[in-house]
Amino acid sequence: MQKTKRKIINDPIYGFITINDPLLFFIIDHPWYQRLRRIYQMAFAQLVYPGAVHTRLHHSLGAYHLICLAINELKNKNVDITDEEELAAKCAILLHDIGHGPFSHALENVLIPNVHHEEIGLQIMHELNKQSGGKLDMAISIFTNQYEKQFLHQLISGQLDVDRMDYLTRDSFYSGVSEGVIGYDRILKMLTVNNGQLMVEEKGLYSVEKFLVARRLMYWQVYLHKAVLAAEKMIIKIIERAREIYTPSANDLKLNSTLDYFFESFTNMNEEALQKFCLLDDVDIMFAVKQWSNHPDIVLSTLCKNLLNRKLYKTKLQTEPFDEEEVLSVKKMLSKKFNVSLKDSSYFIFTGQAVNTTYQLKDERINILSKNGTYNDISEVADPLIHKTLSMPVKKFYICQLT
Repeated sequence: MQKTKRKIINDPIYGFITINDPLLFFIIDHPWYQRLRRIYQMAFAQLVYPGAVHTRLHHSLGAYHLICLAINELKNKNVDITDEEELAAKCAILLHDIGHGPFSHALENVLIPNVHHEEIGLQIMHELNKQSGGKLDMAISIFTNQYEKQFLHQLISGQLDVDRMDYLTRDSFYSGVSEGVIGYDRILKMLTVNNGQLMVEEKGLYSVEKFLVARRLMYWQVYLHKAVLAAEKMIIKIIERAREIYTPSANDLKLNSTLDYFFESFTNMNEEALQKFCLLDDVDIMFAVKQWSNHPDIVLSTLCKNLLNRKLYKTKLQTEPFDEEEVLSVKKMLSKKFNVSLKDSSYFIFTGQAVNTTYQLKDERINILSKNGTYNDISEVADPLIHKTLSMPVKKFYICQLT
C-alpha cells in the first residue's frame, strides 16, 4: 500500500501545520495558489509597520490550520461531519482568497474595473474544479453557501470565521500591534452547532467580545492608519492616471508585461482574462511604478516617485466633511506649483470617507448558546458590550494632499 503523502509547514504563529491529502497538495502546488506568495496581505501597511510583509499565502495556510482545529473540536462534540465534508471545507478555506489581485483591497475594482475579488475567486475555483476532475464540487458548494450544512460555510465566511481569526492574529503578530491580539484558541474551543447553525457556548462570550473590539481597533490603528490610507490612495491614483492617459500607441506606458493587457484589451473576466489575471501580483505593479517614475507626464511620474520614496500624501482624518472652498483653493495652488491643469491637480489633493463597523447586525449573526439550550445574538445577551452603538458605522472624512 502506498504511503499517504504528508507535509508539515512551520508557521511562526501556530507552529506546525499539516497537509495530508492529495487534493490539498493539488491546490497548494498549483501556480495560481503559489501566486499568493507574491501578494502582500496588508498591502502598504509595511510603510508604517515594517514587519507587516506577510503574504496572502501565509494567511491562507493559517486560516486552513484554524479550520482544522475548529472541525476537530466540533467532531469531539459529536457534530456530524464526514471525512468528505471536512476535506471540502479545508479546500474551500485554502481558496477563499484566491481571487485577490495585486495589493488586494487597495486596488479592488481599480485595476480590474467592476469585478470583485470574490467573483474572480469563484471563477478560479470552477476552473480548478475542472482541472481536478470535479473534486472541488463540495468545496464550491460550501463556499457559496449552497451546502445543506450551513455551519461549514459559517466557519469560512461569517462574523466569526477562521478567516477573520487568522488575519487579526497574523496582522497583529507581524505589525507588532497588540490591540489585535485575540484568544482564537479559546473561541475555537467554545464553538458548537445548534439547529444547523454555528454558535458559541456562553462561556466564550467575553472572548468573542474581545475579538470584535480587537477588529475595530485594528481597523483604525492599522488598516485605516492615515499613512497606510495615503499610500493606498496613491497607488490607486497612479493606476487611474495611467489608464486616463493610456492610448494604444503610448509606448512610454507599455511595460511588456501582463499588466498591459488590462489597459489595452480587457473587457470582461472571460477565460483569457482569467488566465492573464492569474499571472498578476504585487511585483507587476511595483515594476510599473518604477518604470513610470520617469514618464514625461508630470502627474504620473510625480506620484510614482513619491510612492517609491515614501513621500506620501499628507493625510488628515476628522468627523466632519472638509470645506470645499478650502480644497479648491489648495487645488489652484498645487496647479501652479506643479504646472498642471486644475483638473489634473485633483490627483494631488482630494477628499473621501473611510467607514468601519464593528458588528453588522443585519448580516450573519453571532449567536451565544446558553446552558439551557436557548440562544441569543451577542448584541442581545445580558449587559452586552456589543450593542447597537458598536453596530453603527463609524465614518471619518479624510483629505489627502501632496506637499
